[in-house]
Amino acid sequence: MSELLYLVPAGKYQKQELVELLKNHSEIKFVSLVGIDLAGNDTDEKIPMSLFLDDMDSFVNGGAVQTDGSSVVLTGIATLNNAKVDMLADMDVNWFVDYNHEHFDEETGKPVGTLRIPCFLVHNGVRVDSRAVLADSLAYAKDELMALFKSNPKVAGLSHIDASEIEDIIFTSATELEFWVKTPANRAEVGELSASQVMQEQYWQRTRGEVRTAMEQAVIMLEKYGLEPEMGHKEVGGVKAQIDEGGRLSHVMEQLEIDWKFSTGLQTADNELQARIVVKEVFRANGLEVNFKAKPIIGVAGNGEHTHIGLAAKLKSGKVVNLFSPEDMKKDFLSAVGYGAIMGVLKHYEVVNPFISSTNDSLNRLKPGFEAPVCIVTSLGHTPEVPSRNRTILAGLVRDINNPRATRFEMRSPNPFTNTYIALAAIYLTVLDGVKAAVESGKDTNGLLAELSKEAGETGFYLDKNRAYRSEHDVFDDYSDEERARLFGKPPATVWENMQGISQYPEKVAAITASKAFSSAIIDAFVAGALVRWKTEILTRIIPDNLEVVRSCKACSLADAGNEVDATNWKAVQSLRSELAKDSGAQKSIFTQIKDAITSCDYEKASELQILMTEKMGQLIIAYQEYKRNLI
Repeated sequence: MSELLYLVPAGKYQKQELVELLKNHSEIKFVSLVGIDLAGNDTDEKIPMSLFLDDMDSFVNGGAVQTDGSSVVLTGIATLNNAKVDMLADMDVNWFVDYNHEHFDEETGKPVGTLRIPCFLVHNGVRVDSRAVLADSLAYAKDELMALFKSNPKVAGLSHIDASEIEDIIFTSATELEFWVKTPANRAEVGELSASQVMQEQYWQRTRGEVRTAMEQAVIMLEKYGLEPEMGHKEVGGVKAQIDEGGRLSHVMEQLEIDWKFSTGLQTADNELQARIVVKEVFRANGLEVNFKAKPIIGVAGNGEHTHIGLAAKLKSGKVVNLFSPEDMKKDFLSAVGYGAIMGVLKHYEVVNPFISSTNDSLNRLKPGFEAPVCIVTSLGHTPEVPSRNRTILAGLVRDINNPRATRFEMRSPNPFTNTYIALAAIYLTVLDGVKAAVESGKDTNGLLAELSKEAGETGFYLDKNRAYRSEHDVFDDYSDEERARLFGKPPATVWENMQGISQYPEKVAAITASKAFSSAIIDAFVAGALVRWKTEILTRIIPDNLEVVRSCKACSLADAGNEVDATNWKAVQSLRSELAKDSGAQKSIFTQIKDAITSCDYEKASELQILMTEKMGQLIIAYQEYKRNLI
């Protein structure tokens, strides 16, 4: 299939050249305009290629394709009585061709392709989608940074750069994709998976069978799409597969990761979307299910999507320099821009987190003990000369003293279902706020390091007085729960708690709404949509699933049923079962109380009860395991 067209690079073709290119690839039968709503969902349709070629200008100018506002998540923006949403093609990013390898064109013998064209969603003349939020936020940040450097041509730690020579600002970013794969209908016990994880039996191990084939095919396919994959490997989760009678692997349950080269702006998020499509389809073709959920299996490592954030400048000479890297990599950790960037994110993270962790699933992953961040804290390393990687913090500095261009921050909280467009927009707008504060303070790099490293209770010029923001310790093992909460803030436990950061910290929200692209209407729509999904999932999925677990915890009628230990153990199980799911005249169950709270719109109470339900379900599972353990 070497003749297939996988990629139409941005800006490479003029209109007539593009028409000829597509006519020469008649296996591409359809066009799909890909808009990203505020929940991160991408649109997909099948528009005949002939129609697109006949009226390409209308497609590009947003007059040819519309969607119904009820079909996309634009809560409170596209309403039932004002639902028309236009789709405007984006000419400034790569277009990918999605091939259906189960449907072949009779004339060419090639798989039928769909040209996926990223687009913006326009409502009442205003772009209201996730891609637009990122594009317009970065445009605003670029203008503000250019003005900042014009007013402050000498920046601490960047004395080797004349800021007046900066011609352009480049927002570099990249994501890492973790996912679980398994053979359909097979499942492994949590205890077995947990033991394998603790003993590190899977991490970096050799892949085999269909998993190896699918991994290799996925990496090759990502190369064809121009994503420049860097590696694919096993992650920490999983168990050893079995070999069936036919010599094939069965009972596959493995966690994998694929990484690809960084990109800029919108292209980073578009690339991630394409990578997920490729991975899912390639593994499916090999008989394997892919799961991108943040926490597909409670009690076992979840799927992260660590997001790397960088900032570079293109000089008038054409040279590109990393603005986070200091002139002397052995003397300083960061430049003033780098210090400001991480301080901006940490200072405002209470209003960034809602855009990163907006689902029940995402918050299930953010628990101590699984290398998932729970605290608003960073790590730089013990000395600039000896870079270190602390995997227990929210945002870590990644640097190589011999390669200044590699300096960046790794945000460890995102997961594969994080809306990367919205997340990057929020992150870079808070980066901007911090950079402005650091540069305009006039402080040298030592003064900025002192600000970032200050103790809780110590007054700073920018960071909150009663908080600490840097730690080189193991955040999970070296602090108690109380110490972590006091130093770094108490993490939200539910979607409701997380979304409350928006209303609780209006002064921090201001750093995001400074860009008109990230308007109050967009924020309100995002929060409203997240809360609708939160309460709907609790009622229609989480409670029913938990009820099945409760019902599956049954007493065993065995010869030793009269054993006192068994009787005591079962009494503990039965008490939890009743508390969770059994209504009585005197007391409603936790499940019923949650339903009542949501029905009456008492979301704070529903949130508190959700935390209680999660705690009691964990206790039930442990109690039932203890009960069964003593049975013979």
